[in-house]
Amino acid sequence: MKILVVGSGGREHALCWKLAQSPKISALYAAPGNPGIAQVATCLATTDYLAAAESMDADLTVVGPETPLAAGIVDQFRAKGRRIVGPTAAAARLESSKAFAKELMLRAGIPTARFAAVTSADEARDALLEFDLPVVIKADGLAAGKGVIIAHTHEEARRAIEHLGAASLVLEEFLVGEEVSFIVLSDGVNVLALEPAQDHKTVNDGDQGPNTGGMGAYCDGRILSEFRQALVMAQVIRPAIAQMRSEGMPFTGFLYAGLMMTAQGPKVVEFNARLGDPETQALMHRMASDFVEPLFAAAHGSLDETPLDWKTDPSVCVVLAGAGYPGSVRTGDRITGLDQVQEATVFHAGTKLDKNVLVTSGGRVLGVTASGATLELAMSNTYGEVRKIHFDGMHYRKDIGQKGLKRW
Repeated sequence: MKILVVGSGGREHALCWKLAQSPKISALYAAPGNPGIAQVATCLATTDYLAAAESMDADLTVVGPETPLAAGIVDQFRAKGRRIVGPTAAAARLESSKAFAKELMLRAGIPTARFAAVTSADEARDALLEFDLPVVIKADGLAAGKGVIIAHTHEEARRAIEHLGAASLVLEEFLVGEEVSFIVLSDGVNVLALEPAQDHKTVNDGDQGPNTGGMGAYCDGRILSEFRQALVMAQVIRPAIAQMRSEGMPFTGFLYAGLMMTAQGPKVVEFNARLGDPETQALMHRMASDFVEPLFAAAHGSLDETPLDWKTDPSVCVVLAGAGYPGSVRTGDRITGLDQVQEATVFHAGTKLDKNVLVTSGGRVLGVTASGATLELAMSNTYGEVRKIHFDGMHYRKDIGQKGLKRW
């Protein structure tokens, strides 16, 4: 089977790394890919994904990032009769429009935070009066994980409204609890759940500082009990899939539910229309099953709900970020020490080759991922390898997985 993976980040490297292990693969391609992906797949320097799939006659295409999904890549592929994993542009609005997602949750009876969708700064300032502090303010559209601000004072809230500068905003009540990333694969009817993971969104330790696209994640069977996973499936996932189907836009591909596990039960913070990053790096590292067959079945509308197999050892991914991230990022810094890493898999997210020298090319540069018999050992193994890597301006969180230690 020939597979094309669309994207160039750590999520796509992790996907390619996992798919390359399958005996079902005869050829693996990535567009545009990155230097890390090039170690396990053939990279194609193009963003004309349909032409690439047709030129190689790919049996399946798997889309990583949200931007091509929102732009209708799945619609384009299906119009040509090509198999692809992902939602249509209409279904991808679950991520590309926060207001659409919140209103759909209301119609489906999915638990979520109280909200107000507004279309101007004046409306947003008026809506502030309806919320206690802190209040969550979100840009309605795609924002690479950085369009969310938690305001603790009215002055902070007013500044957030000006900073986001979007015509459309969503204001939400602040939820208290533990965040969990719950991702499923769907063919529009059937649903196959991945293991729960936990992302770390803010740039600094202790959940401080501005939001990022994710500074690390861990995957551990103890994050949610079987009962709580069943609750999420019954109250969130299946109602969302059923509602999308009933409204004429069946959701296919990866549905990501960003949850807050509150005292009242799970509530949806956000939906994404693709795999999370960096969660995918921790998930692929832990997955024991071959992943090719479920992906192919999802694209064919014949997904089997038999659970995937997972390694018992928890996995931890620590993101190494470039100077300035998540603000104005400096690139071009030389990366050293990768040849010293032995006990971890290093997924490339923002790297490029400059005259055969590996340098930084984005905000999130590398994802260092390792496992261990316990979460504490997995953390120790990962951070031990992190310390072998260097580039100027490199920074990372020192507490990825720390919240999970209380479950032991």
